Amino acid sequence: MTEPQDHIGLVADSLLRIEMELRQLGLWEAERPSSEALQSTQPFCIDTLEFTQWLQFVFVARMKVIIEERHPLPAVSGMAPMAEEHFRGRPESGQSLIQALEEIDQLLSRG
Repeated sequence: MTEPQDHIGLVADSLLRIEMELRQLGLWEAERPSSEALQSTQPFCIDTLEFTQWLQFVFVARMKVIIEERHPLPAVSGMAPMAEEHFRGRPESGQSLIQALEEIDQLLSRG
């Protein structure tokens, strides 16, 4: 089953917002992690990457391919709680990024 084009557009807009928020926080990286780090089997590559690296190099990258190749979108998403945990105790609040992740979690989870 394919998603309506407007829903895909909303997801694409959310991906751009996530990228923008990572850039505003100074967390968007120019250098890609090693291929070994990206092949972790742990959720969010927690053993090899920072959460924000996972967002950039795994989630955003994969979602762009899914949208471009018109594959079905994931049916469940729950990244905002992980982001809240990541930013707990850090100098930057990450609140805008967390809100962007809440938005995409809702879009993907309701299809």
